[in-house]
Amino acid sequence: MFRKLAAVSLLGLFSAPLLAAECSVDIQGNDQMQFSTNAITVDKSCKTFTVNLSHPGSLPKNVMGHNWVLTAAADMQGVVTDGMAAGLDKNYVKDGDTRVIAHTKIIGSGEKDSVTFDVSKLKAGDEYAFFCSFPGHSAMMKGTLAVK
Repeated sequence: MFRKLAAVSLLGLFSAPLLAAECSVDIQGNDQMQFSTNAITVDKSCKTFTVNLSHPGSLPKNVMGHNWVLTAAADMQGVVTDGMAAGLDKNYVKDGDTRVIAHTKIIGSGEKDSVTFDVSKLKAGDEYAFFCSFPGHSAMMKGTLAVK
């Protein structure tokens, strides 16, 4: 009886479905100009990936607003510079900027925003950067995104 039970248990372990890939991440941007993470890994099996951004701080978006912007690493500085000129009303992202893969809106204290993007736009092995494009924030609020 024990052998039969053990065999059924082992069979159950090997036939269990593999865990599904995590195709989203929750990130916080706080009043100290910090993201809660500086590295994101996207599983290549994800068709889409969602970033859920929240602002647990106490300052409003015109003072300490944050967004989450994704670009190729080489494009980050140009997107930041052009975003400053775009202004708060445009979430510090230039209209129609093709270098921007995805971005949230600027949020302030207690607010949340999400963005979902197509993973097929990303290539495994390429270098991607995420950052906050609010003026001056990208120096501290940045990280890497990799597809694995």
